[in-house]
Amino acid sequence: MARNIEIKASLDNVGFCLDKAKSLAGSDPEIIEQEDFFFKCDNGRLKLRFFSRQNGVLIFYQRKNDSGPKTSEYFLSETNEPEQLLQVLEKAYGLHGRVKKIRKLFLIGRTRVHIDQVESLGDFLELEVVLSENEDGETGKAEAYHLMEQFRIGNDKLIDCAYVDLINARN
Repeated sequence: MARNIEIKASLDNVGFCLDKAKSLAGSDPEIIEQEDFFFKCDNGRLKLRFFSRQNGVLIFYQRKNDSGPKTSEYFLSETNEPEQLLQVLEKAYGLHGRVKKIRKLFLIGRTRVHIDQVESLGDFLELEVVLSENEDGETGKAEAYHLMEQFRIGNDKLIDCAYVDLINARN
């Protein structure tokens, strides 16, 4: 099981955040097109992420729906047959929703900074402070708060749920 501390926030000024992330990371972002399919799951979230027709990853994660920095525990399994896996999972569990986004990924120390343009929702910032195996999450939370200050993210911009929940609430 891998763990990280994460936050998600809506963005008003994407340009500022892109410039800040580039400055802090010291490099341009990796640009990743992603399509996530979420499945009905009672004890967490299960999603299949498509990077292409031949490249995907199945992700199961558990985290509380809190707006501030929170611990997320996750498991990953890569696949080179995401379309077939999608059919199996949809039949077995039922589809809960779909999220399509363009992600700009920056690495700032051990933190993955995502600036996401989410179809039908808008622009968001995610921070994922990667924790070591036996690390206390408090240090990761402190790092997340520090980066929130750098990106000028106030508590009023924090999101307490997944993109799929925001999309489903609109529909």
